[in-house]
Amino acid sequence: MPMEPPPELADLSLTDIARLVAERRLPPVEQWNPDHCGDSEMRIASDGTWFHQGSPIGRREMVRLFSTILRREPDGGYVLVTPVEKLSIEVEDAPFIAVEVTSEGEGRGRELAFRLNTGDLVMADSGHRIELRGSGDEPRPYLHVRSRLEALIARPVFYELANIAISEQDGEDSAMGIWSHGTFFELQTR
Repeated sequence: MPMEPPPELADLSLTDIARLVAERRLPPVEQWNPDHCGDSEMRIASDGTWFHQGSPIGRREMVRLFSTILRREPDGGYVLVTPVEKLSIEVEDAPFIAVEVTSEGEGRGRELAFRLNTGDLVMADSGHRIELRGSGDEPRPYLHVRSRLEALIARPVFYELANIAISEQDGEDSAMGIWSHGTFFELQTR
């Protein structure tokens, strides 16, 4: 079954994005528990590039397909899993990169949607939280994607979020952050 190419985020309304997110059917990888078969000889670099046996995977459709069977184990490791096999995969940082954001509304009424490097769409909300790690000098922003899988928010996208947060900050003593779907996300490290 061929996968459809990912849509352009700028061409979609948030209503369209919400519909596409709801329609997305992923394999039930959390329900599959085959024995571990070995190493996939695959790696996801910190810049989001997928490699197999040291060479980048050039076919975007293959990366998108592999991303649908990716699972993070309770011990923190990553695997590619099917009903009959489970193979380890190395992930240098986060398995996904949030490469684009669209925003509608303002303040508490704001809604944010992100496009990942795999083409997947994620709406930031209470179940898909934005979290800042690292230090004030080197913040590392992440977006929860699904089942213990995260996306590193690309620096230009984080700057967009920071600009919105700065413009909407309510006084010097208030926390700097951004709202999406009724949830407030702090954009500063403590």
